[in-house]
Amino acid sequence: MRVRRLLAGTAVVVTALAGAPVAVAGTAPFPAEFALPNGFQPEGVAIGGASAYFGSRVDGSIYRVDLASGKGAVFSKGPGTPSLGLKTDWRGRLFVSGGTGGDARVVDTRTGKVLASYAFAEAGKSFINDVVLTPGAAYFTDSRNPALYRLPLGRDGALPAADKITKIPLTGEFAQVGEGVNANGLVTTPAGDALLVVQSNTGKLFRVDPRTGVASTVDLGGALLTNGDGLLRNGRTLYVVQNRLNVVTEFRLAADGGSGKLTRSITDPRFDVPATVAQFGHRLYLPNARFTTPPTPTTPYNAVAVDIR
Repeated sequence: MRVRRLLAGTAVVVTALAGAPVAVAGTAPFPAEFALPNGFQPEGVAIGGASAYFGSRVDGSIYRVDLASGKGAVFSKGPGTPSLGLKTDWRGRLFVSGGTGGDARVVDTRTGKVLASYAFAEAGKSFINDVVLTPGAAYFTDSRNPALYRLPLGRDGALPAADKITKIPLTGEFAQVGEGVNANGLVTTPAGDALLVVQSNTGKLFRVDPRTGVASTVDLGGALLTNGDGLLRNGRTLYVVQNRLNVVTEFRLAADGGSGKLTRSITDPRFDVPATVAQFGHRLYLPNARFTTPPTPTTPYNAVAVDIR
């Protein structure tokens, strides 16, 4: 599918390290903003094909949106516990982090049916927050416990039995701090041999050996990722959503992921505590989680797109 490259309807403020903010704007048929259901409380986002998927913190339902029209509907009812970090694969599967449910599930993006469910930890004592896919496994963070969970994928991506889950303690330079949100957003390094994990309450980024869980602090030149939430990596470019700061911070990573240089900060007047991010063409799509707004069944929510050229 050929993707139109221009953005419609709004200005995005891009602040470079050594210059004044500049406005980036254009035109395109795809909407740059669309509504999500009232009371939905979105958190995670993933994009597969020209569809975006959003998870609800209320009951875990998944809302699917056609990016070309901005129209959507719930296509997979939730289990009653949250759906947080999401990732799609080319096989038409959606991997879903289960938050306080202490679990994860895999959903068929064509039918909305749950293909498999996995219990990682006791419900209420864990917070399964984000997920990243590698050729051989899916990895999940737990924001309440210093551990990752590995879900191995078999031949041709086959989903494993429930007893094949591996818990990987986070050690080395990673230290659990208090009862706040610790390990959160998760991506692979550019070289693909390690994982990057942001710790929300300390603002640190860690490079983690996926086999051992040994973590080392990524040198970001003194930059702190306070309230770091969703991560997105495209090549050596890393985007970090700093939710309550209403900013997406961009870094240029070393190939091994051990260091990075701050290149710009992206803000937009439409940001209202965005939580996570996914990319389609030259756009970033972010759900406004509105963590600072008391939620009610009628509270409005939306998602916005920003141009990153």
